[in-house]
Amino acid sequence: MLIYLWVADELAMDKFHELDAQIFQVMEHQQYSGEIMTTSSTPGLLGEMLMEEIPEIEFGATTSWVGKQTLSIDDHSIKAEGFHVGEHFFKIFSYELSQGDPEQVLKDKNSIVISESLAVSLFGSSDDVLGKEVEYQHLKSFIVSGVFEEIPNNSSYQFDYVISFEEFKDNNEWVLSWGNNGPPTFVLLHKGSDYQEVSDKITNFVADRAEDDSNVTLFLTPYSNRYLHGKYTNGIQDGGRIEYVQLFSAIAIFILIIACINFMNLSTARASRRAREVGVKKAIGAQKGSLVWQYLGESTLITLLSLAVSLLIVGLFLPEFNEITGKQLTLSFTPNLMITIICIAILTGLISGSYPALYLSSFRAIVVLKGELRGSLGELWARRGLVVFQFALSVILIVSVLVIYKQVEYVQHKNLGYKNDNLIMFDLEGKAEENTETFLNELRRIPGVNSVSSVGHSLIGQNSNTSGLEWQGKDPNDRILFENVRANHELIETLGIEMHLGRSFSRDFSTDTTKIILNEAALRVMNLENPIGEHIMLWEEYDLEIIGIIKDFHFQSLHNEVNPMFIVLNPESTWSVVLRLEGGREKETLEQLDTFYKSFNPGFTFDFRFMDAEYAKQYAAEQRVATLSRYFAGIAILISCLGLFGLAAFTTERRLKEIGIRKILGSSDFQIIRLLSNDFSRMVIFAIIIALPFSYYLVSNWMERFAYHIPLEWWFFIGAGALALLVVWITVGLQTYKAARVNPAQCLRDE
Repeated sequence: MLIYLWVADELAMDKFHELDAQIFQVMEHQQYSGEIMTTSSTPGLLGEMLMEEIPEIEFGATTSWVGKQTLSIDDHSIKAEGFHVGEHFFKIFSYELSQGDPEQVLKDKNSIVISESLAVSLFGSSDDVLGKEVEYQHLKSFIVSGVFEEIPNNSSYQFDYVISFEEFKDNNEWVLSWGNNGPPTFVLLHKGSDYQEVSDKITNFVADRAEDDSNVTLFLTPYSNRYLHGKYTNGIQDGGRIEYVQLFSAIAIFILIIACINFMNLSTARASRRAREVGVKKAIGAQKGSLVWQYLGESTLITLLSLAVSLLIVGLFLPEFNEITGKQLTLSFTPNLMITIICIAILTGLISGSYPALYLSSFRAIVVLKGELRGSLGELWARRGLVVFQFALSVILIVSVLVIYKQVEYVQHKNLGYKNDNLIMFDLEGKAEENTETFLNELRRIPGVNSVSSVGHSLIGQNSNTSGLEWQGKDPNDRILFENVRANHELIETLGIEMHLGRSFSRDFSTDTTKIILNEAALRVMNLENPIGEHIMLWEEYDLEIIGIIKDFHFQSLHNEVNPMFIVLNPESTWSVVLRLEGGREKETLEQLDTFYKSFNPGFTFDFRFMDAEYAKQYAAEQRVATLSRYFAGIAILISCLGLFGLAAFTTERRLKEIGIRKILGSSDFQIIRLLSNDFSRMVIFAIIIALPFSYYLVSNWMERFAYHIPLEWWFFIGAGALALLVVWITVGLQTYKAARVNPAQCLRDE
């Protein structure tokens, strides 16, 4: 049920919009060096132009993330998360307005639309706030034109306010060019429009308007699908979070199957206890069909009782489960939820009871009543086959959990090519942005600050890239994408990046603003033998001399290979401070930084982020999968062992007289334990042999999502098998040891 709640929440993401079936995101395919890169970044003019020129498109809206900015009322300032959005944003998406008209709230570029909770934080109440002024970054004022209700938890976009995209265009001229990308674009199609036809129609929409040759083609994807299906490989949709939905759905099914197998095995193993009951009922006229339904009813009743118990347990554990998953799941007894889980329970009951029902109802009355019932070879092999199957599933889960854990551990501890420990970043704003050099110099004077610089890049993921580099010997038909990093002095030193060749930027050289530094990946694709001193043209405008080559560092996650990168010295275009703290005195240094920041930059708060934590966020999904997998695999193994424990108990019970005779003839306790354990050991060894090839296939496919991953060591698989075998020996051994210690006289006293 926990897995069901998680899966249902994932599948419901972004599905709450009333016009969901008509909302689409415009995506780009970009051709580089024979490969296709797919991105949600589009030209800033795209939304309004599509709406004007494509009849099937009712509304278009281009958006741009603002991030956390300072909003103020008089002396009261708070940080809030926001977006620039196109005028028709609230006509496309169902973010309900409690105040304001969706047709008008974004007409004026000086308007701001805020959430009810933000209105309460700013004004003390969400009532009567329309027309009031909110100061933005202590630079300009916006008029509140609307208030929207709280964003649902199943929205992948979470924000506190929106302001007009027209205001963004006024301050960012680059967004007006068809050759530049950045803001995502969303469209609402007229009802009944075929989105594939519209997608084909807009394929060359950008290319036809770009000033230069364009490598861009457009296509539409359903908006609410992109959360689960967001991964593209060479232009082809290739998974995403849907893979984790499939993984946990499979684990849920595995757990139910393992539990059903236990029920089948124990029911058929103990069939002799109910044989006379079947014989008597058949003798007095009971039909096979009625017996089948009786036993199916019993198994279904047990499952429904289990469902009631599980509801209590889920209610107790849901807060901890939410903490692990990062969600806000609730166990609200809606008709849909109750119908679904009752159906699952009934189906589980019918499946688990099917084989025992058919087996028990097939007994012949005359044979049973004469006491001639004997277990068949087919029954024995069926029971063994089920044990083999459930332990094969358990071994697959053990291997998967082990590999996922080791890979997550690897990505969290791999040398990234720069030192991200004790490294913090925070945005430049207010006076700190206006007087960057003065601000950085003051920071350097604070005890505990080892080094400081500024950068126009988050250092996590792709932020700004271009194919506008030209150099001698480059094939004119090649388009190679480079990550573009704008840096201040001492950035490379602050990050702890090593130089491969040449030098870093230095204040001793006044002309370093005309220089460029490349990474090793860039050097490889450019095929330059002696790069130092070579000249590069950037955007056919800037002639830059190569002065250094840095060693590759991972600015993207380990899902991706290190891409070509260049760094230029451009302090005016940096927007974040990078600061390295002295180890061992982080707390006191941060307190001093907070005090200094507020005095230097009144009205703004010191919001910093540790780079190692930011880096780890890229693997939040894998970390949660690793944690959940351990719990669920443990549950599956526990259920398997419960079934095995029951079978072992029943087997030893049936062989008590044999055990007594063997002990009288001189068998030791160890020999008895080995005798009773051999059958179970053979079954589990067979399960391991079957499971290991399947587990290798599954985990090797999962590892392909990472460009950098651990090798699949042999001991992962042998260790998993050995662990399963050890668990079986302990489980069976406890029961058989108890049987081996029984006094032979007690076993044989009725003979």
